[in-house]
Amino acid sequence: MSVMAGIREADRRLTKRLAAGASPGLHRLLSAVEEAAQGTKLWCGAAAVMACTGGRRGRRAAAAGVAAVTVAQLVSNGVCKQLADRPRPPKEWFPHDEAEDRPDSSSFPSGHTAAAFAFTAAVAPAWPLAGALCAVPAAAVAVERVQSGAHYPSDVAAGAAIGLAGAWLTRHAPHLLLRHWLRPSGPQPGRRTGWCP
Repeated sequence: MSVMAGIREADRRLTKRLAAGASPGLHRLLSAVEEAAQGTKLWCGAAAVMACTGGRRGRRAAAAGVAAVTVAQLVSNGVCKQLADRPRPPKEWFPHDEAEDRPDSSSFPSGHTAAAFAFTAAVAPAWPLAGALCAVPAAAVAVERVQSGAHYPSDVAAGAAIGLAGAWLTRHAPHLLLRHWLRPSGPQPGRRTGWCP
């Protein structure tokens, strides 16, 4: 069995298991979290609370989180979904009607998960407690995207990877760019610029 065939089979099994295994109470809870996260409302709201109540640290964490969400959304929805054309999981796998409301865009990757992980991973270094609190709804969003029929597990895994990469890039890109721009041009003192016999 090829790697891709193995991933597709694992996707199918995990999706069916999550679709059938959620209790009505868990299903309602996950749906509420997804509704709050729709259009990044949850993360923008969390950023506003952090900025208003957390002082300088809260403002720094909020700015990092919003920047990381922006990068993750551009990559996941603006690039990856345009390149990948993966159908959503079959509606008949799901014993609820939420699969009827899912978008028509590509299933790969999960933009909701990318935003959730980007925000959480960007906030955590600036304000660890807030990052830990954000990790709970972020994990719930990831589970809900499969349980609701919107995505396969591999879509969610790819979204999480994009979110983590977006957070890393948001945190390190300014330093890398400044280091590159502030590097002196021309020959360095004590460094040979050419070959001498």
